[in-house]
Amino acid sequence: MIKLSSEYKTFGGKLGFYSHFSSSCNSGMRFAVYQPPQAMSQNVPILYWLSGLTCTEENFMIKAGAQKYAAEHGLLLVAPDTSPRNTGILGEDESWDFGTGAGFYVDATEIPWSSHYKMYSYVVEELPKVIAENFPVNLDKQSIFGHSMGGHGALICAMRNPEQYKSVSAFAPIVAPMQCPWGEKALSGYLGDNKETWSNYDATELVKKIGFHSPILIDQGTADSFLQQKQLLPEIFEKACGEVKQPLNLRYQEGYDHSYYFIASFMEDHIHHHAIFLN
Repeated sequence: MIKLSSEYKTFGGKLGFYSHFSSSCNSGMRFAVYQPPQAMSQNVPILYWLSGLTCTEENFMIKAGAQKYAAEHGLLLVAPDTSPRNTGILGEDESWDFGTGAGFYVDATEIPWSSHYKMYSYVVEELPKVIAENFPVNLDKQSIFGHSMGGHGALICAMRNPEQYKSVSAFAPIVAPMQCPWGEKALSGYLGDNKETWSNYDATELVKKIGFHSPILIDQGTADSFLQQKQLLPEIFEKACGEVKQPLNLRYQEGYDHSYYFIASFMEDHIHHHAIFLN
């Protein structure tokens, strides 16, 4: 059962913020849904957005400017929170890049995180069921995209579940978490020392093993400080895609940083990318 906390009319549709108890995460979870005007009379495709470190279910809906384009193409937008919150796990709020707001879209196996941090299962399995039970959607038409940590999440979810997602794209994604400080911290903390397990949540490793059935779109700003800090590593992903002939449209956008100003600037392109496959 979901609970509506607030609702707003926008671009002929409606934006709602919801909460519910998640069996995957064994805690309360929050998510936002934008229903386009077409959803008033028919079932519509679903486009999931996964946000980055420190974000909530609100950031994308408030800052990305996506509702206008979702309304044009008749797509229902879903944005979950980035982690469980207030679980009582000691230390979950101590770091901005691990724990609260930093679930990394993995299913944790290490105690105590394994008791709540099951974001992969939440996004891929539980959330689609919740959406289907409460909104007028077509479950045969789902796609996924995201930003930074959420771009990592979108890529791994899509590649591991090609029958579920029609398309995937990302803004400044963490594409090789096994090789960057953010990823090493998160994967070791949530999954332990077994790097074979880590590879199941690494987009570069996954593209070499299984790839994806459709072209992948990635936008990366050249003025992104995290690009310079070697947290994102798009060149490693691009090389891997080239080796296995995975279609990739990696666009470097001159002068853009890691912010939602960057995301909003190219949101129309990404919505259009997904609409081609969903419609």
